[in-house]
Amino acid sequence: MTARRDAPCAIGVDFGTASARAVVVETATGRQRGAAVADYAHGVIDKRLPGSAEPLGADWALQHPGDYLTAMEAAVGRAIAAADVAPSAIVGLGVDFTACTILPVDAGGTPLCLQAEYAARPHAWVKLWKHHAALPQADRINRVAAERGEPALADYGGRTSSEWLVAKALQVLEEDPGVFDAAAAFVEAGDWVVWQLTGTLVRNACAAGYKGFWTRGRGFPSGGFYSALHPRLTGLSEKLAGPVVPPGRCAGTLRPEMARRLGLTDRTAVGAAIIDAHSAVPAAGVVTPGRMVLVMGTSTCHMLLADRHAPVEGIAGVVWDGIVEGRYGYEAGQPAVGDLFGWWARQVGGEAAAADLFDALEHEAAAAPPGGNGLVALDWWNGNRSVLGDADLTGLIVGLTLATTRGEIYRSLIEATGYGTRRILDAFSAHAIPVGELLAVGGLAERSPLLLQVYADITLRPIRFAAADACALGAAMLGAVAAGAEAGGHHSIVEAAAAMARPAGRLVEPDAAAAAAYDDLYREYLELHDHFGRGGSGMMGRLRRLRRAAS
Repeated sequence: MTARRDAPCAIGVDFGTASARAVVVETATGRQRGAAVADYAHGVIDKRLPGSAEPLGADWALQHPGDYLTAMEAAVGRAIAAADVAPSAIVGLGVDFTACTILPVDAGGTPLCLQAEYAARPHAWVKLWKHHAALPQADRINRVAAERGEPALADYGGRTSSEWLVAKALQVLEEDPGVFDAAAAFVEAGDWVVWQLTGTLVRNACAAGYKGFWTRGRGFPSGGFYSALHPRLTGLSEKLAGPVVPPGRCAGTLRPEMARRLGLTDRTAVGAAIIDAHSAVPAAGVVTPGRMVLVMGTSTCHMLLADRHAPVEGIAGVVWDGIVEGRYGYEAGQPAVGDLFGWWARQVGGEAAAADLFDALEHEAAAAPPGGNGLVALDWWNGNRSVLGDADLTGLIVGLTLATTRGEIYRSLIEATGYGTRRILDAFSAHAIPVGELLAVGGLAERSPLLLQVYADITLRPIRFAAADACALGAAMLGAVAAGAEAGGHHSIVEAAAAMARPAGRLVEPDAAAAAAYDDLYREYLELHDHFGRGGSGMMGRLRRLRRAAS
């Protein structure tokens, strides 16, 4: 059956760490009509600024904001061409973005790094989500918030991260106060893209809540909290001005200039942004409590909806309206998963490790039974996000011998991420927040049957593959909500999920024998986890500090 060129469609643009992906999806059926990916020209800037010979410090990760618009333009254009739809049929556009990825801008929304006066100053550039150089500021935030009894601290499991907005803004103030003063606003990159598309600044409740300490009813933290961190940080309150709205709330329609660049009409509605991982939840069909979505890529985010608020240990946040309007959305996470597997493949096969190497490693890993490799690892190559919330922690493998094979090490890394997920599930169980079935989304889950089986065995829960490109689909669903039913979209994200979400795929059940073996290994993991993560040894942090000093 030939698809109609005028069938109402929405576009979702998924802004990842290295590229932007656009999908064109029919609003009535969820059928994907076209998709395309465009890389960021500058990628991740972690060595030196473009055109500069001056090295950046350890744990820096920046980006060029111009890359977002050019990559979006290229990806959307190619996706529309592949979809063969009329521009007038695109009723809405939604955006998801990595977070916390923030940039300082002037009053008109122009990034400071694009102005000659600030182009050579690193703090004027976009700070990517995995910029961890604000760790000293994050440690101070945690200490001061605990001393003051800040109520928002419980919404983040009692500890916040160097990845988040206030830590990054405080680092700017302390290391380049001129940039802090010049910034009229600090803006999440997703909100900045929506601002460029519509001419209107709105802040999405997802990023504001999970990364900026914003809470519906209380708003952002008080000036007293900011001044306790630094006397001049009170100015941050003005730099976070703007309405905060649920993801998918219509921010406006495309400005004529952006409509021309994207090949669309200026009647296309644009929804408020959402964090990339959170976008996958409605795309997996999860709009009610009880099922956890694992968004598996370079990192893994664990997303869960609930009807009540609880101070779950080590969560990355609990936000009303943060994922689905009218529900509490919980987030936990592991910052090294696909990144971790990729690291080991590069050690084995060099920087150009190919897909067939991953297949070989998985085949070799599958040959080792649970515990048969005699290894237990801590999956902290990028620190620990949940439940410890400590970016200073590092990876560890125990049990290596001269007989250990590359496949056994690969399996131990897969298992380590599974143990980390089980520890997160235990934290929810401790507060009677139910988690039944797990749904895995993302290309990593699609490519690795062993990964899903190991997770089912370790967590003692069935796990189902949901979708590979769920983030972009979820963004398209938010675009459909922004358009509204009258224009060919949907009244709510619940309605959009009913029509557009992908049906869940294969189900993987736990294997009883493997699950029993993993119970024993999980206890060994917990011993290591608590020793290095809860004060038994501070060696990991000391080594990280020595590394920073050396650089």
